[in-house]
Amino acid sequence: MNKKTLTITLLILTISGILAACSGIDQTFDQSDQKPEGTPSSTEQPGEKELDPDEKDLTVPEGALQKKDEGDQVKLLQSALNTIGYSVHENGLFDETTTWAITDFQLQQDSLLVSGIYDEPTKKALKKTIEANETITAGAGLPQQAEPAVTDAGTEVIANPYDQIALINKEHALPADYIPEDLVIPDVPFPFAEDLPKKQMREAAAKSLEQLFNKADEAGLELYAQSGYRSYERQDAIFASNVLKHGEEEANTFSARPGESEHQSGLTMDITSPNVNFDLITEFGETEEGKWIQENAAEFGFIIRFPEGKEEITKYQYEPWHLRFVGKKAAKEIMSQGITLEEYLN
Repeated sequence: MNKKTLTITLLILTISGILAACSGIDQTFDQSDQKPEGTPSSTEQPGEKELDPDEKDLTVPEGALQKKDEGDQVKLLQSALNTIGYSVHENGLFDETTTWAITDFQLQQDSLLVSGIYDEPTKKALKKTIEANETITAGAGLPQQAEPAVTDAGTEVIANPYDQIALINKEHALPADYIPEDLVIPDVPFPFAEDLPKKQMREAAAKSLEQLFNKADEAGLELYAQSGYRSYERQDAIFASNVLKHGEEEANTFSARPGESEHQSGLTMDITSPNVNFDLITEFGETEEGKWIQENAAEFGFIIRFPEGKEEITKYQYEPWHLRFVGKKAAKEIMSQGITLEEYLN
């Protein structure tokens, strides 16, 4: 081998060694970039797991909420309301303003029952509105600031008559022109056949009354519905008649002035039984039906609105027949504690 051939051979061997070394380096880097299965990504910290898509998109509370509730879920609800056009203080308290906003939103949705309570149908409608990036005109259904008004007797008129837990008494009256839009006749027995307005209740209350009556029937009891919805004008005539018979002071212990009657709300039903000849008398509370109602009404969202021993608070006599629908949550708290709606709200 001559000198020139030897030089070329050495050069070739040198180049081959360099290429082999480069190939080894490339393979080393390739292997380091391939993470073992299960190794966290650069944006995922050890111990963390990827959120479920539903959890990522959680913009509204999952459970039911209503007046007097508080906490992070209420704050989330208030934030959701603000997203669609409201200006609710995000304080985590389901207060009157939050109740108004929910009521106003429900009034602007054709498919929702109006109650001021955040329930499953309201949740779906609110979430749909947010996902569609839609906004609403706050107050278009129910103005937040109603014009101050009083009845002829000087009683303050409440601003939100739709509120399922509204306090209606001698100090808080319903507007004279308020007529519930969802009045229906519950499928329960009445001691009369005529289709009178007093057979009616708001839809949610009517459905719950049907369930209550069905359960009582299973227990072998006989309940009859006697008097539900009553218009402002009808209440005016009834109160005037009672005043003529008993005088205004006495009449107002058992009969409400117009606007001050819960019957106008559509959330009340007077009930009775054959054991008291279908009358509305205190003896009803001593019957098997009356005792059963005392123990079980709350399971269906009803309270005995004017309980015995609370006359100084309610300003009405004991009425074991007068059922008021407030929903299961409020009813159970009120009945289990033996308090009135006034005490519950105040």
